[in-house]
Amino acid sequence: MVYYSRCVVAWLTVPPHISIRLYDEVGHPHFSYSLERDEVTMKTEFNAAITAIAAERGIPRERIVEQVEKALVAAYRKSLGDKPPEMKVEVKIDDVKGEPHVYSELLVVEEVDDARFEISIADARKIDPNIEEGESVFVETTPKDFGRIAAQTAKQIILQGIRDVEKDNVYSEFAERKGELIVGTVRRVVNRTVIIDLGKAEAVLPADQQVESDNYRIGSRLQVLLKEIARDDRSTRLIVSRKDNDLVRRIFEMEVPEILNGTVEIKSIARDPGIRTKIAVLARIEGLDPVGACVGQRGMRIQNIVNELNGEKIDVVQWSSDVKEFIANALSPAQVIEVQIREPEKAVVIVPDKQLSLAIGKAGQNVRLAARLTKWSIDIKNATTLLDELRDFNDIRQQVEAESMAQDVARQKAKVEERQVDHEGMILYQNVAYGPLGNEYVDTIVHIRATPSVLYIYNTSDKLVASYTVRDADDTDDDGIDYELEDAQ
Repeated sequence: MVYYSRCVVAWLTVPPHISIRLYDEVGHPHFSYSLERDEVTMKTEFNAAITAIAAERGIPRERIVEQVEKALVAAYRKSLGDKPPEMKVEVKIDDVKGEPHVYSELLVVEEVDDARFEISIADARKIDPNIEEGESVFVETTPKDFGRIAAQTAKQIILQGIRDVEKDNVYSEFAERKGELIVGTVRRVVNRTVIIDLGKAEAVLPADQQVESDNYRIGSRLQVLLKEIARDDRSTRLIVSRKDNDLVRRIFEMEVPEILNGTVEIKSIARDPGIRTKIAVLARIEGLDPVGACVGQRGMRIQNIVNELNGEKIDVVQWSSDVKEFIANALSPAQVIEVQIREPEKAVVIVPDKQLSLAIGKAGQNVRLAARLTKWSIDIKNATTLLDELRDFNDIRQQVEAESMAQDVARQKAKVEERQVDHEGMILYQNVAYGPLGNEYVDTIVHIRATPSVLYIYNTSDKLVASYTVRDADDTDDDGIDYELEDAQ
């Protein structure tokens, strides 16, 4: 319940003389005054109290008056008994005097049995000369003591109505501000949840959206990102964050005019909240240094951002459409010798030996943030390791090439022999069957060349048909056929 609303409650239940107090935000008396039970004074103060609520809570006065009128309708209906007949009832509050007026739809009858629901035809024709018995007419039916009785009955309904207005007003004000930066004051901490005072509303900073390095002292000023607006039957909850990447984006927009006006664009952000952030920027006009614009003269702009994030380190790097250049920039402050693209979205980065630990960062933080910033997998190697790998690779390649050359020489020197392909497409060499060859070679002559390890089969045009690993007769299957086939070269 808002504090100024208490004056309404007090007025609704006052004895002939009462002192009404309005309280400030911390519950201390703000000012007080006395009311006499004079009808005009009460109506005037009631009207003033509504105006005070509207001003203090930032709610349109018309909305509060509307809720009060609805509450008084409910109170009047309740005064009619448990099961009153169906009838239209309205309550209007005088804008000047604050007087409530009740208007009811009464049934026109010849003789009135209950003046609360009926009106005589003679009285009805004073309002509408053409009205007939059995019809209805809308007339003022304000009871003499309605200001007291109705107000007592409507107290809780009025208060709930004001809360509903406040809830709708909060939702209307913040619905279009999702994702924006807002400034508040820490009001209290409840079970690790921080309640932020935004002036006209309160926001909730859940534990999973807090940053460990932040100090949430009561009364301290805090910039937060409006992450979510949750609305239910009881209230509108504003969920805010200090962890979201967009918090950094909005703070940069606030501190760097070039980002706000679009001449510098934030392309990507990678963040370990409270520890370190990398942000990639791009200039939209020629000749503008985007990194320099973000850092500011003598580093003033970036220092303001670091202070707002409670000392979180920030690396501002230049974005590039050249993946190699962007990856090298992302690993700042480490120096990069070369970036090698080994496969899609995977890069190997070569750094000087003395820069290896800087490039990787504490617990891998620098390379991890660089990978998230560029959306590439990054493998860091120092120059010495790379040279060792290259030597090993060259040794293996030379060995493979030597073996291939030896095999070619052996094949060239091998004796050419003829073999008959049987009806199953097989040939026989050293009592071991090889094949099957294609159907076109069945019952034809082929040429073979055999090295100690490989058997090569050619057609009569000296075109290689197939090659097989040579095996001893003891290594073949039970039927004496070797089915291990190598693809023809």
